[in-house]
Amino acid sequence: MEQGTAEPQPRARDRVPAQAGPAVPQRHSVRGQVLAALRHALVGGELVPGEVYSAPVLAERYGVSATPVREAMQQLACEGAVEVVPNRGFRVAERSSRDLAELAEVRAMLEVPAIVRLARALPPERWEELRPLAAEGVAAAARGDRAGYAEADHGFHRAMIAFTGNRRLTEVTGDLLRRAHWSVAGGTRLRTAELLADASEHTALLDALIAQEYAVVERIARDHISVARHPH
Repeated sequence: MEQGTAEPQPRARDRVPAQAGPAVPQRHSVRGQVLAALRHALVGGELVPGEVYSAPVLAERYGVSATPVREAMQQLACEGAVEVVPNRGFRVAERSSRDLAELAEVRAMLEVPAIVRLARALPPERWEELRPLAAEGVAAAARGDRAGYAEADHGFHRAMIAFTGNRRLTEVTGDLLRRAHWSVAGGTRLRTAELLADASEHTALLDALIAQEYAVVERIARDHISVARHPH
């Protein structure tokens, strides 16, 4: 990345907004906390798609050295959230409507059949375990907190797919959802009412699973993932 001891003065677009995610505290897990802060800033739209951000500037914002920032950004590059720009920094990825559609299609292929199988295999009380995650998503949506909702949404879907016991499936679907949320940050912004409608589908899905209404489960799961209704 940046070479030499002298760093160029950042341009206006290099500056991280004042509210770019939570502050990074303790040093015992600096990389992980920087990663969480950057994810928050990305999903919240505070890091702008198409713009390049340098590791030293981001490091100054979070009060850390450039090394954990570079490491976190490399992780985000693996997730498709940013692209490495040699000798400059990292460009926030831009997504097209086709990207969104393809992500939704792949998610539907993987998640919907898994959820339908689980609906017939798990007892109703197991689904109740996901109520707190669904409630967390509704609360974040009600606040209009896009980044908070993205984390709650990711947690809900990951916990649901984890019921399959298939670690690879859980990992892959979780990665796809991360990529879909990056796309939301770079494209259509959901209003609070739309976030709430999206979050309420988690509750409706749980209700259908507990009632063992299999046709309703499949419909809600498919609609929830559909790009035609919302970006993620």
